[in-house]
Amino acid sequence: MRNIQIALLLVTAVFVASCDSNNQEKDSKTNQSSTSLISPANIQTALDTIAKKYPEADLKRVEKGMKQVAALWFETDGTADDFVAFCRDNFLADEAARKNAFVQISQHMESILGYGNKMVVSLLLPLHVQGPDPLVIDDMFGAFNPLSHLSEDMFNNKIAFYVLLNFPTYTLAEKTENADKWSREEWAYARLGDMFSSRVPGNLNQKLTEIQTKADSYISNYYIHMGSLVNDKMDTLFPKDMKLITHWNLRDELKTNYNGTNGLEKQRMIYAVMKNIINQTIPQEVIDNGTYEWNPLTNKLYQDKKEMAFTSEPDTRYQYMIDIFRAIKEIDPYSPAYPNYISRKFDGEMEMSQQEVEKLFTEYMSSPVVKDVAALISKRLGRPLEPFDIWYDGFKSRSSLNEDDLTKQTRAKYPDPAALKKDLPNILTKLGWEKNRADLLASLVTVDASRGAGHAWGSEMKGDNARLRTHIKPEGMDYKGYNIAVHEFGHNVEQTISLYDIDYYFMRGVPNTSFTEALAFSFQKRDLELLGIKQDNPQKEPLEALDNFWAVYEIMGVSLVDMKAWQWLYDHPDADAKQLKEAVVGIAKEVWNQYYAPVFGSNDEVILAIYSHMIDSPLYLSAYPIGHLIEFQLSGYFKDKPFAAEVERIYKLGRLTPQVWMKQAVGSEISSKTMIDAATEALKVVK
Repeated sequence: MRNIQIALLLVTAVFVASCDSNNQEKDSKTNQSSTSLISPANIQTALDTIAKKYPEADLKRVEKGMKQVAALWFETDGTADDFVAFCRDNFLADEAARKNAFVQISQHMESILGYGNKMVVSLLLPLHVQGPDPLVIDDMFGAFNPLSHLSEDMFNNKIAFYVLLNFPTYTLAEKTENADKWSREEWAYARLGDMFSSRVPGNLNQKLTEIQTKADSYISNYYIHMGSLVNDKMDTLFPKDMKLITHWNLRDELKTNYNGTNGLEKQRMIYAVMKNIINQTIPQEVIDNGTYEWNPLTNKLYQDKKEMAFTSEPDTRYQYMIDIFRAIKEIDPYSPAYPNYISRKFDGEMEMSQQEVEKLFTEYMSSPVVKDVAALISKRLGRPLEPFDIWYDGFKSRSSLNEDDLTKQTRAKYPDPAALKKDLPNILTKLGWEKNRADLLASLVTVDASRGAGHAWGSEMKGDNARLRTHIKPEGMDYKGYNIAVHEFGHNVEQTISLYDIDYYFMRGVPNTSFTEALAFSFQKRDLELLGIKQDNPQKEPLEALDNFWAVYEIMGVSLVDMKAWQWLYDHPDADAKQLKEAVVGIAKEVWNQYYAPVFGSNDEVILAIYSHMIDSPLYLSAYPIGHLIEFQLSGYFKDKPFAAEVERIYKLGRLTPQVWMKQAVGSEISSKTMIDAATEALKVVK
């Protein structure tokens, strides 16, 4: 879910932050000095010095590390002579000595990152977990990142330079080229080098943390009181106490109304709510407030059935995007390898280029199979498709079940976080884990009732727990909360295995967030099975293929809007919130008209801009469709194999590059062809 990205941003901030927190003057100097003072001649002098001192040294490695040190060596770090002396005195020519240093660095960094992560989690508890309303001081502590200045401190005391000199950073192309040659240890060395590929002033990183925390709080408290929505007859369609967060709960409620009374009218009303949010025509008075009646289709506000004036939300949604963009743009000059956020996100973090990802998405969305699946959905609905049918839920096994009945079951089973925590080992044994192993994995997960829709937050050191958060109401966990909880638990299992059972600390985790989403999806699709609901449907497999195909088609379009919005921001760095809103709405219409209008028969729809990720987790959305593709390939691989055993094997691979990980996991690279072919075959049997 969304907040995984927040967690990763806060923790990996250590890798890009810098500046001495106790010296504002040094802060100022560092901000002004984003270029190195070391010349090619200085580098050659240092290289010659080491070659003379260590005639058997690997000069290619020496030169690579030395150039990376030079690129980030600023005036405050010393003179050119100091640079030469540092390289001469700290280069590890002996491999045994290098390995010993690596082991020590691993231990130290696990302590620093682990306890730092633990502090961040603790500071954010009042904002993330249900309890008394947060105080102003809670917001201030939540925006404080105790790790903001760690990286710069490490540059200032030369730890970062020591690492780069002896464990240099490798580009994605170099990692791909060496993939079949490197040992696990060499991969771990490369991942250590990734830590210090940029040198961002810590005050800039802290500023970004504060802005993102505010944006996260804005999203986490953006609720719509559904019982206060009315139609033209002033009738209410939803339960009085129904309160849904945007966009997750609104989308999921829309999905549930493919069955039940007034389903289509409810869906149209929810879609009208979404359009008002996107266009910022929503009355400010109805955001997390059920005092008034609101007709979202006419956008009229009432009090005691009498129309009243209102104030539209003042483009707040887009102002947060602007604020985050501007904070990130200040960071750009300090990352020479990846000079803007788009390249850092894709080439650096995801290790798949933005062009590669966009090509994968557009080819998929242009597949002729899309129209065939759409025609089947229209036939099953008995009506032409409407824009919100991008979330058609009728292929799922649960689509024939009444959600109210499911909620009765989940509320009885999970009245509070303690009940869910107690049941985690049972969930794992149902999925194939041995009891002792299930007990151990579950013991390393803490369950909290979330203020927002829910998220999973991993640990960064052994001895600490991963966190599972989902929304649990006073009357117990409803089905939506349960479905999210199962998803988040999948993340927790990955986070635990890939930390506790990994061979090298710097290989912990997965190649990128798509891979943890893949396991979360694998868990989530088994939610009914875990409740003991058996559905002996001979078409289960083809139905799942169509469900996956349609879900990926939807989220790829949303991801394209996210990408194009950030491209627009970089092209228009001085834009204000109103201009960004107009641009995002225009981009959403453009993507819709190209890839959806030919299928749905309507133009200029804005629905693709509703996702909250765009506001507080920029460029995270691409992880979902790639995660779906990975999950589908994994599911095909798991089919005739023990699920738990294969999950254990695969998620111990750690942080290889994406395509290398996939080849070692299932024998083939990430591809959309598997899903397209499966949908094509499914259409032959599903009616």
